[in-house]
Amino acid sequence: MVADDTAGSGDRSEAEKDMDLKVLASEDIEGLADGDVEMAASASEGLSPSEGPPEEAKEPRKWKWAVIFLCFYGFMASIKPGEPFITPYLLSQDKNFTREQVTNEITPVLTYSYMAVLVPAFLLTDLLRYKPVLIIQGISQVVIWLILLLGTTLIEMQFMEFFYGITMACRVAYSSYIFSLVSPVLYQRVAGYSRSSVLLGVFTSSVLGQICMSSSVSFYTLNAISLGFVSFGLLLAMCLPWPKRSLFFNQMRNQEQKELAASGATKSELDKMKPRESESSSAAPASSVSRWKDSLFVQMLLEVRNVVKRPNLRLWSLWWVFNSTGYYLVLFYVHILWNKVYPATENKNIYNGGVEAASTLLSALTSFIAGFVKIRWNIWSELVIGIITAVQAGLLILMGTTDQIWVCYLAYVLFRGFYQFLVPIATFQIASSLTRELCALVFGINTFLGTILKSIINLIFSDKRGLALDVHSQIHHLLPAFFLIVGMAC
Repeated sequence: MVADDTAGSGDRSEAEKDMDLKVLASEDIEGLADGDVEMAASASEGLSPSEGPPEEAKEPRKWKWAVIFLCFYGFMASIKPGEPFITPYLLSQDKNFTREQVTNEITPVLTYSYMAVLVPAFLLTDLLRYKPVLIIQGISQVVIWLILLLGTTLIEMQFMEFFYGITMACRVAYSSYIFSLVSPVLYQRVAGYSRSSVLLGVFTSSVLGQICMSSSVSFYTLNAISLGFVSFGLLLAMCLPWPKRSLFFNQMRNQEQKELAASGATKSELDKMKPRESESSSAAPASSVSRWKDSLFVQMLLEVRNVVKRPNLRLWSLWWVFNSTGYYLVLFYVHILWNKVYPATENKNIYNGGVEAASTLLSALTSFIAGFVKIRWNIWSELVIGIITAVQAGLLILMGTTDQIWVCYLAYVLFRGFYQFLVPIATFQIASSLTRELCALVFGINTFLGTILKSIINLIFSDKRGLALDVHSQIHHLLPAFFLIVGMAC
């Protein structure tokens, strides 16, 4: 129903690389402390710095091939040429769903599913060390395209959207997986590789889909091609290496195992010499409770409350929550609007794939340009946010009032470009003063809050059980008003 918006993830490393050199210099000093936990995790898997070089330095070929394979997986998993044309397919004579059914009964399920699965996916990604979650994502992709090919009823399409929400929630596994393969000094480089591979995959997918549609390939055949690609992506996910560490849980677990291994011999000798002390070993499980309270994850949860006390972090976190909410609602429903302006059942030459490819390129370009913008963000942040959100609202009004499909296309491309321009800036402003682990937690909370807000808006305005507004009312009236409120609030 909506193309993968991988450009919206906003890698912290890319933003850090492209920002002002003076800001980067100060952040590099802070980064010595930021990387302490990750360095400890690396040391727990191999030799400590005093004992010898890191594992990556000893086996450079091993981690390089792992990164190359992961990037290849990211590229192939992003190729779904039928994705920009799912809405026209549902509204065509092949499926014959009405616009009201797609708008008010099918599409809202995506938001509800995403909200329900996001937190479990975030926790399981770290607990299970990435690979199982990527496999779950691949299975969900296969189920989606099987339902699109074989499903005919409304409930089946709602299940399709449910699995679509699972795939969206599982994206966090890919974006964080690559950091478990290399040492912290290589994070910036490999993050650029993984991001570029996904962007290239999305662009290739959109271009391929548009070529197929322009060549009079049927919707059914296009979806069958997509099923083949996602099936291959699932096989690649099964072949991915299994990381030894992760950001939160396994980091603590590995440290505990090392402590037990180091003290195991001593304890056994003491037990032999002093049997009475073995009785006190039953109290050991209680210490695990205090160890959990002192764990990194719990401590960071306590630290989050301090984030809201910082005006700059609060501003950009609020922007992230509210603007991303409006952004994704546009992505979820804009294809329905395009079909209303330019019905696919009457005009076979639709250009959804080409538009998605163009918007991906512009998003990548604006994200890159944002890294070279040198202004005092602590002074001008509110003004920049206000201007850009007002422009986004104007573009939505333009989309809702015009009857020219190319005007809709252009407004959509610019809308995405403006959003992606602010994403790396927001990422940098939030991440520059936080540790890496706390940064991941803050972004996770922001994303979850945005998902809750999307679900509330969907339930009230889009869902059949609520006001059940049509797509024109949502994009022409509701969402522009939402963006204007966001601009004034921030």
